[in-house]
Amino acid sequence: MPLAHLPVTGRLGRPPRRAGRTAGRRPAAALVCALATVAALAAAPPAPAATGRTAADPAATATAADEAPTVEVSVNAGVGLGTIDKAAFGVNHALWDSHMNDPEVTGLLGEAGVGVMRYPGGSYGDIYHWKDHTAPGGYVAPGTTFDEFMGSVRASGSQPMIIANYGTGTPQEAADWVRYANVTRGYGAKYWEIGNEIYGNGHYGGGWEADDHPDKSPREYARNVLAYAGAMKAVDPAIKIGAVLTTPGDWPDGIAGPGDSADWNHTVLSAAAGTIDFAIVHSYPGGATADEALGRTARLPGQLREVRRQIDRYAGERSSKIGIALTEVNSNVQMNSRPNGLFAADTYMTALESGVFNVDWWNVHNGPTEVETVDGDTDFNDFGLLSSGGCVGEVCQPAVNTPFHPYYGIKSLTKLGRPGDTMVASSTDCDQVSAHAVHRADGTLSVMLINKDPLNSATADISYAGYTPTAQAPVVHRYGRGDTDVTRVAPTSGGDQVLPPYSITTITVAPHAAAASVGAPGAPKTTAVDSSAATVSWTAPTNGKAVRYEVYEQLGANAQLLATSTSTSATLHNLPPGSEHTVNVLARDADGRLSRPSDPLTFATTAPRDSSCLVNYRVDSGWGNGFVATLTVSNVGDAPVNGWTLDFTWPSIGQSVQSSWNANVTNSGTRVHVTDNGANAELAPRGGSTATFGIVGANDGANPTPTTFTLNGTVCRTS
Repeated sequence: MPLAHLPVTGRLGRPPRRAGRTAGRRPAAALVCALATVAALAAAPPAPAATGRTAADPAATATAADEAPTVEVSVNAGVGLGTIDKAAFGVNHALWDSHMNDPEVTGLLGEAGVGVMRYPGGSYGDIYHWKDHTAPGGYVAPGTTFDEFMGSVRASGSQPMIIANYGTGTPQEAADWVRYANVTRGYGAKYWEIGNEIYGNGHYGGGWEADDHPDKSPREYARNVLAYAGAMKAVDPAIKIGAVLTTPGDWPDGIAGPGDSADWNHTVLSAAAGTIDFAIVHSYPGGATADEALGRTARLPGQLREVRRQIDRYAGERSSKIGIALTEVNSNVQMNSRPNGLFAADTYMTALESGVFNVDWWNVHNGPTEVETVDGDTDFNDFGLLSSGGCVGEVCQPAVNTPFHPYYGIKSLTKLGRPGDTMVASSTDCDQVSAHAVHRADGTLSVMLINKDPLNSATADISYAGYTPTAQAPVVHRYGRGDTDVTRVAPTSGGDQVLPPYSITTITVAPHAAAASVGAPGAPKTTAVDSSAATVSWTAPTNGKAVRYEVYEQLGANAQLLATSTSTSATLHNLPPGSEHTVNVLARDADGRLSRPSDPLTFATTAPRDSSCLVNYRVDSGWGNGFVATLTVSNVGDAPVNGWTLDFTWPSIGQSVQSSWNANVTNSGTRVHVTDNGANAELAPRGGSTATFGIVGANDGANPTPTTFTLNGTVCRTS
């Protein structure tokens, strides 16, 4: 039975309450779901089962549940979003941080589940010389040598992410570092980045990254990536090499620099996609407030999907071997605040669900810059997770290593999932409450609900598909106002869990029935794709015997059955030309039970090979949040065309048309409708004439190329 039509197999809480929903004041992030205003929950003495320092009074939460409107939450354990990698949860360390290796820091990061520590710290990576532990032009704190750093890495049970010096270093210096780390010292350092934000070397006008190469173009960077990779892998072939990319939709994405034929990403990937093991992007969404940045997390899936499309384009069959790492992330505004703590949790999971294997917060310690009050707390606009103990004027931070709110946002993830657990689809009917779900290796299922509204509580009515929870009370953890740690609290009396304003709540339920006797199939791959069909294959589960496999297409938190097979491959038919699809494979055992889903596969069908029309779409120039594109329409059929309309859909909701020429162009949502301007209405047969027009577009986030164009209702070939 298709998962899309499976009955809801489990529900936590009472039937939905629809009445009494009134509009409260919206937060600064301008999210669209307005909830009824209720008082924030007051802290009360801990419940007997509490493991943190505060807990909610069950009577108070029952009252709040009666008053607060319901948010419908859907979780589908049959829709897999991937497996949490050992390198998933990371942080950045920097050479200027004299507290980097404090035993207290190591303990705090271990408690937060941090599995990766990045070194030697952002742009310092391009001035740091590891042999003599110097960074000309920067400050190097005592106690921060590579060996001292690795002592903390080992003590915490994590692994390093190392930035090899591209800006002022050489391939030989990087290769010597690999030899010292992995041959001489036996550290087993796996992940090595070639430089930091090298596109910030002045080639595009903005210059903050050291780069001594006379040629600062992406061509030169790509050439050196190959040289670095060759020298470093000659020492240790097991290491993974990462190349720096720009984040789609963020400066300088889309810009072709002086003398360049393409922007940074297309230039680097066209040369290096056959060599690198992962791509590196950074994200600082910014905004006027942390609330606004929290709302901009919604841009991230589209940005990361565009990175994968670019890798697919240049790596071909090798694409699945190239990972994506988000090695720096922070909101860049009100950085110690409670909303930035929500941002941390939401962003880590959004990125991981979108296909990255590693996310690293910038950074552990930094220092105060400006004092303001956010949600009743003093915010120091300090990038650090932990206090540096610094002062701005007469206002000083708390004691060194005191955690700020983003630390607890990351620590909350330890109650959601661990490496090896399966991320599954979840959604809510309220934009002010985001959901993330993980089917854990022990069979339990955890749902994290982040209430981004600073004023209003809500109650969560959770529906489960592909999973049946027991009737026993769930385990609930929370980080909200009044909590001084991630705290176990009593479930809300009577059912639906209360989500206080500005809070992270994680609800864990146990399975009602035994799991399938067969494990998840291996990640599927495409073996053939055309305009209307795709053949996918996968490896059999490593445990148990499958009697049948089922291929499902993801539709948000739902899915539809595309094919069944008794072998480890299937052909998916009747797919629209130029369309993108994400699928999971599940195995069914002899008792009819479905396994966990495989890791997801996303692929696109091609444009039709035989069509009477041809469309060429070309981006001529871009500037991060805008672009100019030229479209050329040809009639390659045997009959003339006199009067035409062209329709296409933007792949990203942030794309739009601002103006146009040589055609009449209208934009409604993501749909674009174009008609001839009279002078170019006639299209001669067999390519005898063409119609060319242009648009000035805007993009808030990624700017992917449209894939399907219809001319007078006919789906066209593309070039």
